[in-house]
Amino acid sequence: MIHAIQYGQNLPPLVVLHGLFGNADNWHSIAQKWSEYFTVYCLDLPNHGQSSALDPVTFPAMADAINEWLEQEQLDHIYLLGHSLGGKVAMQLTSDHPEKVRKLIVADIAPVEYQPSHTKIFEGLQEINHQKPENRKQADKILSAFETNAGIRQFLLKNLKRTDQGHAINLGLEELHKGYKTILKKPALNNDIDTPTLFIKGENSSYILPAYQAQTLQHFPHASVKMIPETGHWLHAEKPTVFASLVKRFLTA
Repeated sequence: MIHAIQYGQNLPPLVVLHGLFGNADNWHSIAQKWSEYFTVYCLDLPNHGQSSALDPVTFPAMADAINEWLEQEQLDHIYLLGHSLGGKVAMQLTSDHPEKVRKLIVADIAPVEYQPSHTKIFEGLQEINHQKPENRKQADKILSAFETNAGIRQFLLKNLKRTDQGHAINLGLEELHKGYKTILKKPALNNDIDTPTLFIKGENSSYILPAYQAQTLQHFPHASVKMIPETGHWLHAEKPTVFASLVKRFLTA
C-alpha cells in the first residue's frame, strides 16, 4: 500500500517521490505552490511514512509498488519528479512504463552506483529504536553521537513517532538497512528512453558529476541539466522558490 497526500484537483497530475529517510510531508510547502498548476501527489515510498513495508528492497519492486498505486488511482499520463532515492525510483518507473510518464524530473541523483554514506545514520536511528527515548530532545541527543549536522538530524527526526514504550523511528529500518547495498546501485534501466527529462543539480553536491554524463545520456538521450547555485544535496529545501520555478517552467514548456 502506498500512502499519498494530494494538493489541488482537476489539473495535470504531478507525482513527487522523496529521498531516503524522507516522507511525503517533506514536500508540503513546495507542493502548495505547484498546486496552482498541477494536481500534486506526494507519495511515501515503500518502507517510509505510512506506506507498506517492502522486502527485498529493489528498484523494480519499488517502481512496481508506485505503478500499482497509479493504476489504483487511474493515473496514466503523469509528470514525475523524484529526489535522491526517489529520483532513482522515478527513473526505474519511467524505464519500465515510459508510456505513463509525460516528463521526468530527477533532483540531484544520477543513474550510477554510489559509495555508502549513511552507515552512521542507520546506526543512530537503530539506537533510537533500541533506547525508546521519552521525547524529541532525548532522541536528538542519541542521534547527535552518530550525526553532527543539526539540520540533518532535524530532517531524520521527522520520522519520530510516539509509541506505548516511548519514541521510535517510523521507518522500515530493517528492510532499508538490509537493502542498502541495492539502494546504492544504479537502477535497472533500458537504454534510449524517449521521455523528456530534466536533471537538477545542487552546485555544491557531488551526487551529479561530469563523469556521470555518458551513463546518463545512454539511458536518457533527451536529458538536460540545470544547476541551482549555492545549494547542496537538499537543493529543494535550501532554495525552494528557485527549485519550484525550475520545475514549473520545464513541465509547462
